[in-house]
Amino acid sequence: MGKGENHISILSLICCELFISEARNHAVLDAIQQAGRLDPETIIVNKFQDGAYNRDVRFTLVSYVMRGITGSPIYSPLHQTILAMVEAALRAINLEMHCGAHPRLGTVDDILFHPLTRASLDEAAWLAKAVAADIGNKFQVPVYLYAAAHPTGKALDTIRRKLGYYRPNFLGNQWAGWTMPEMLSEKPDEGPTIVSRARGITMIGARPWITLYNIPILSTDVSAARRIARMVSARGGGLPTVQTLGLVHGEDSTEIACMLLESNQIGADRVQSRVEMLAAEEGLDVERGYFTDSSPEIILEKYMNLISAS
Repeated sequence: MGKGENHISILSLICCELFISEARNHAVLDAIQQAGRLDPETIIVNKFQDGAYNRDVRFTLVSYVMRGITGSPIYSPLHQTILAMVEAALRAINLEMHCGAHPRLGTVDDILFHPLTRASLDEAAWLAKAVAADIGNKFQVPVYLYAAAHPTGKALDTIRRKLGYYRPNFLGNQWAGWTMPEMLSEKPDEGPTIVSRARGITMIGARPWITLYNIPILSTDVSAARRIARMVSARGGGLPTVQTLGLVHGEDSTEIACMLLESNQIGADRVQSRVEMLAAEEGLDVERGYFTDSSPEIILEKYMNLISAS
């Protein structure tokens, strides 16, 4: 390991996952990605893109957090980089014109911060709240905080459920435009209480690492996929710390989209087995699932290699 790599390894690093409601317009995605590359101290280590859902573009970024003389966080390059990418997305994407098979509430739907090496969850929450304040004030987008970024640690799915995130509004299995009231019944943590139909709402949180794992089902029966998803999830009496959605995925299949909140306790193999068992009871075939992002260890390795090269 060289001298530069030693220096990198002792940085306090934070990872940010930025979820954008667009996956098919490559010019738009390129513009957002270019905005994320303006500061060389922030590295885009991964981009996951799913054209079938047309929501699930997720940029994974890493940079350091700097502390002041009291030990409190005072600066991270991630802050301005995320704002630049959000601005590019809001400029290029109109939620009223958007339609996809994955639920969403905003053009920039979700921003999630995780601590990596030497950084704390409190520092990730500090950054989440700072970004939320700027998005709410600068872009006039209502922002709801969740997990460690929220004063009471409110869960993301609790907020989404109240706002109608899980209810398709088009053809029974799609999400199109903005069809909910423009005046929010629940006051956001930042930004206005009136929603721009073109921009929608943004969720911003901070929490330890979560694992996202999708399992394809070789059937177009979305009702069956939803039944299976419900029985797998903790909410439906299934596996603890597992959240699921049954969604249409392309013209000839559905998927169980899984959020594993504590994958060291309930991992992908256990979820896969449960889905296969339940699908067999429905007479359906299941393919092997896939992760939609790398592990924290691989993300850190990619960051170190990219920052050393640059």
